[in-house]
Amino acid sequence: MFRFQSFHMYGVIGSAVAVGMLSVFLIKKFNLKTLSGETIEFQPKTFNKGNVYGGLIFGFGWAITGACPGPLFAQIGSGASVIVVTLFSAIAGTWVYGYFRDKLPLITTL
Repeated sequence: MFRFQSFHMYGVIGSAVAVGMLSVFLIKKFNLKTLSGETIEFQPKTFNKGNVYGGLIFGFGWAITGACPGPLFAQIGSGASVIVVTLFSAIAGTWVYGYFRDKLPLITTL
């Protein structure tokens, strides 16, 4: 995907975004309800620039390692033992965030 040699992943991601947008539009336009008759409500989201920083760090890690966190265990099981480094890095990053989470500033505006 990141070498721009195949449209496959862009097609999957793009079609998911398109289906999501269309679904939300139709739910709002026709005031659709759940199967049990409950109203579907969309809560407003507040922007948090920490999401931008976190996304950039996540994306850089993904690009550098060439591995999405989802299939790490499958890659290790298939014999790509170097991915163990990525797994330990993901675990270490999660631990560091958990350790410092309460000490991090809450940033809500860009």
